[in-house]
Amino acid sequence: MNSFFNDTDLQCHGAVMKEEARWIREKVMAHNKWFEESIPMIASENLMSPLAKEMLISDFADRYAEGLPGKRYYQGNVYVDEVESKAVDMAKELFDSSFADVRPISGTVANMAVLFAFAKPGDTITTCALAQGAHISTAEFGAFGQRGVNSVNYPFNTDNMNLDVDGTIKLLKEVRPKVAQFGLSVFLFPPPLKELNDTFNEIGCVVWYDAAHVLGLIAGKQFQDPLREGVNILSSSTHKTFPGPNHGLLLGSNLTEEQEKALQRAVFPGVTSSHHLHAMAALAVTLAEMKVFAKDYASQTCKNARALGQALYELGVDVLCPDLGFTRSHAIAVDVSKFGGGKDVSKDLEDANIICNKNMLPKDTSAVRPSGIRLGVQELTRVGMKESEMKEVASLIYRVAKKESPAKVKEDVKELKKGFTKIQWCFSAGEPAYGYHKLVP
Repeated sequence: MNSFFNDTDLQCHGAVMKEEARWIREKVMAHNKWFEESIPMIASENLMSPLAKEMLISDFADRYAEGLPGKRYYQGNVYVDEVESKAVDMAKELFDSSFADVRPISGTVANMAVLFAFAKPGDTITTCALAQGAHISTAEFGAFGQRGVNSVNYPFNTDNMNLDVDGTIKLLKEVRPKVAQFGLSVFLFPPPLKELNDTFNEIGCVVWYDAAHVLGLIAGKQFQDPLREGVNILSSSTHKTFPGPNHGLLLGSNLTEEQEKALQRAVFPGVTSSHHLHAMAALAVTLAEMKVFAKDYASQTCKNARALGQALYELGVDVLCPDLGFTRSHAIAVDVSKFGGGKDVSKDLEDANIICNKNMLPKDTSAVRPSGIRLGVQELTRVGMKESEMKEVASLIYRVAKKESPAKVKEDVKELKKGFTKIQWCFSAGEPAYGYHKLVP
């Protein structure tokens, strides 16, 4: 287990670390070991590179910045300004966008900034429903509800897990939303933006795309290119298929100068103060790495997701959308009703060191006991797994679903994972993926 500290280090001038702090450290180290021996498949997680992770423990973590580079309210930001400006430039280049803001501290905070910039309480925003795979920030109890907007859901085709194009065109013309929002947490296929573009122009709405789950696939040109397909503003987290820190990002295209300023004001002072400078620097490193590795990493991720879907399907598991190749992204949706439902299956899988989450499918009414699970392969791809390993992973999942002892399956999970504990697709490839790193001389 990589660590900065040994037992000697845990003493400082003869004072032994307090028991509470030692206990916390031990729990974190136990977590590291657990995931080192696990198959992590949460679709909203990934692994940073050691070089990016190093930024999180730099002095940036202890500092504060408000405002934009060169226009700070605090002194001491000379190097922060340089790093942030470079991050903005790299984000614009990687995504071919005319606007970028790297200050949101999470995907939901980025979403809140868009809401504050473009929607007032009472305005109508069209979006997907939670049971269709939407993110909780679009729900009445999430950011949309907190902003007080009127959220109207698109008609949805459950056979292809995507929007009903004709129905969506009709809805957009009927409700004439201030903002048309797209993006999902179960994001299997690209939404039909090109088919809706004439309607967007007709009603004059702002088109907003939450790319949190597929940002890395967009960077690698393996999903769709929203900013070239009619989208004005793209919000995202930066730690899913884009393997960076827990942070946020805003990108824009065809925005007026006033709209760009509105977004910047919404970020600060609207929804952030200081913007977690260490995470911003880690995002900058990840942007630099993705300029080099995005295409190959995203391509392998998508191949792995389809291979996993095919392998599970051949075992008799009900993976959604088999006629469409299961997915165009990093994730698949699986109906495990016949195995006891998403709540029970996801817990059994956790007991076998296969980490995923229960998930609502379009037919579900309960988020507590849904019929489905969601599986993502972006982290397994990050440590070097390919299509052949996806067949092994599918077999392990199937064994647990069929009620084989999770403890027995866990031993085979550990054996498989032994060969996949090193980070790939980054400048510091080959470094341990789990635990702590110290790259500085």
